Amino acid sequence: MKAATTFALLAALALPCAAQEDPSTTRPPDRPTMTESTLSPRDAALADIGAAIARGEQDKLAAAFTAGFDAGLTLDQAKEVVGQLYAYCGFPRALNAAATLMKAESQRVAETQGEEGGASRPGEPQRQAFTLGEKALEIGTANQTELCGGPVKGPLFDFHPQLDAYLKAHLFGDIFARDVLDWRTRELVTVAALAARPETEPQMKAHVGIANRNGVTPEQTDAIVARVRRPADPAALPKDWSPIPVGAFNAAYAQYFTGRSYLHPLTTSQVPAFGVTFEPGCRNNWHVHHAETGGGQILICTAGRGYYQEWGKPAVEMTPGVTVNIPAGVKHWHGAAPDSWFQHIALEVPGTGGRNEWLEPVDDAAYAEATSQNSSKNTPRQ
Repeated sequence: MKAATTFALLAALALPCAAQEDPSTTRPPDRPTMTESTLSPRDAALADIGAAIARGEQDKLAAAFTAGFDAGLTLDQAKEVVGQLYAYCGFPRALNAAATLMKAESQRVAETQGEEGGASRPGEPQRQAFTLGEKALEIGTANQTELCGGPVKGPLFDFHPQLDAYLKAHLFGDIFARDVLDWRTRELVTVAALAARPETEPQMKAHVGIANRNGVTPEQTDAIVARVRRPADPAALPKDWSPIPVGAFNAAYAQYFTGRSYLHPLTTSQVPAFGVTFEPGCRNNWHVHHAETGGGQILICTAGRGYYQEWGKPAVEMTPGVTVNIPAGVKHWHGAAPDSWFQHIALEVPGTGGRNEWLEPVDDAAYAEATSQNSSKNTPRQ
């Protein structure tokens, strides 16, 4: 990935997570996870700290701080992690994390009976928040270039130069220039924080590449992501997200999907109709609806955002109310946007000799290209 593209993904801040509810649908088995043996106890604690700050989970954050202290993390380093992640998770979550850190430190002081809490420990002098002054932009630009492997430019920063200046002068100048944490540690906690939030998937992927350039191995970033990421849970969707139930995990057709889909039969009489729900990033394989006469399929988007693409044509964005007619014999796929759940009704068009031919998966590169196009201008087949 080019440096300009890589860092263009890093500007978005995290948004609040949806409230968790008790699952009401059949749950598929969990994805396999990478062994955590590639992470040291300190690295594992840092990953848990980053994830808990991003999610605002104060009870888990307190336990992660304690595990970090036991693994050699210093109070000043813990403060620095909180300070850095405000840039990725927002001030409210960082302030809540600082309060949790203060309580965890006070508790540890009380347990050790003799050490002073609150201020930095001996050997950890207090540091000013801003020390670079007018040199922040110059130093931050150099730091950013070294971290990403080249100058970071692009249309996004041309469009919003204020963000470009903030990122260079403040994040990569004022914050990354501080010597409390090395760059490896800063990228490790950033990957963990972004991996903990489904809406920051693009930024997480960009930071994985930056982390790999700065001392975190690919095996370690895989382990961090596996450790903190939660599978997308349909039970967390708002109750009024769609009038169509999500349904049960689509186990019978799982081999033809990348990601998880859910199926709710609406009717199997006259014109069979099914509600199909896709988790973010889920899509079915390329496939063809064959028929001797008639046949094909009609898709009606009922919730979320997704895409439909015919072979050799640009993808069409689907939002609630968008309808796509798919004639028999047309090679195509459909699925969710990378950052959104997606649901459509699938209507089977009556015909004779109907059958489905399942073909190759839509690989990550083809999916990324299709969903990054300005597809809102593409017209679905009516």
